[in-house]
Amino acid sequence: MRAIGILEVRLVEAKGLEDKDFLGGMDPYVLIQYRSQEHKSSVAREDGENPVWNEEFSFRIEYPGADDEYKLRLKIMDKDTFSADDFVGEATIYLKDLFELGFENGGSELHPSRYRVIQADNTYCGELQVGLKFTPKAQGITDREDFGGWTQSGY
Repeated sequence: MRAIGILEVRLVEAKGLEDKDFLGGMDPYVLIQYRSQEHKSSVAREDGENPVWNEEFSFRIEYPGADDEYKLRLKIMDKDTFSADDFVGEATIYLKDLFELGFENGGSELHPSRYRVIQADNTYCGELQVGLKFTPKAQGITDREDFGGWTQSGY
């Protein structure tokens, strides 16, 4: 049996990011990904190592899914004008418990908390503050939909 819900992600701010720019300030943004769904935050122009976004994003959730990958990935990038954007670091939030509680209780929420940002070399480079809210939308959806009584038909 599958259930569907909405995950709301509130991207608040980051602290202590490592500036990748040689000239000028860092212009960070965040790519937020849950499975094949992705959202992009606004670019925090000249906010440097401590950007503030205060933005919300929504994702459609199916539980249980096709796999056990209940992870939200937040990849922080530095916007560059004349070259490819620089990877600053990423944070991963595991969501399985949030979904299970949400389906049991009709919803679940994690107030904005800090998550460590990890660079490509597996060292820490600051933290990202994110809040999460999960709301189930439908219970009991099966893999096979019944349309117009066809499953009871003899044809």
